Amino acid sequence: MKILPRLFMATALLFTPAFAHADTPTAASFKTDMIDNKGTVIGHAEFTQGTTGVLIEIKASGLPAGKHGMHFHETGSCQDIEHFKMSKKHIMPSGKPHGFLNPEGPHEGNLPNLIVHKDGSVHTELYTEMLSLNGKDDKPALQDADGSALIVHINQDDHMSQPIGGSGARISCGAIPPNKTAE
Repeated sequence: MKILPRLFMATALLFTPAFAHADTPTAASFKTDMIDNKGTVIGHAEFTQGTTGVLIEIKASGLPAGKHGMHFHETGSCQDIEHFKMSKKHIMPSGKPHGFLNPEGPHEGNLPNLIVHKDGSVHTELYTEMLSLNGKDDKPALQDADGSALIVHINQDDHMSQPIGGSGARISCGAIPPNKTAE
């Protein structure tokens, strides 16, 4: 019977949250709406600053099934809902070409494809070490002076073709606002 209390103690230690320590800093985090080309909110994206990059969680519905290119664009605007062109081009201050499979790439705005279920829903979590929320470790900031945007494209990204991996039209946009407290 002495085994049970020890097992409980070990289990309790395993499930003690990492943030329980008073000296652990809290991560910067925010959530943004994802909209479609009609301006309808189809989901949300949450961004959390990690130790060496940004954790991204996406929950959405109403998207076409299959793989879709997904990238960070340099301006935080989704106002022109028909094409989302106000978000401008990919974030790429390094000047590297597009694509995870490109021998000279990838640039900072690259992300893996978003894989949407047959029912049009998606719930995924991913991490990028190429960016930060607010310039941490001198990495490009998603929340710079004009913000940025998370864009989902109609086609799959081949991770090689220039300039956007053959991803095609922009079908969803999540505006990432500038960080007003940093100004």
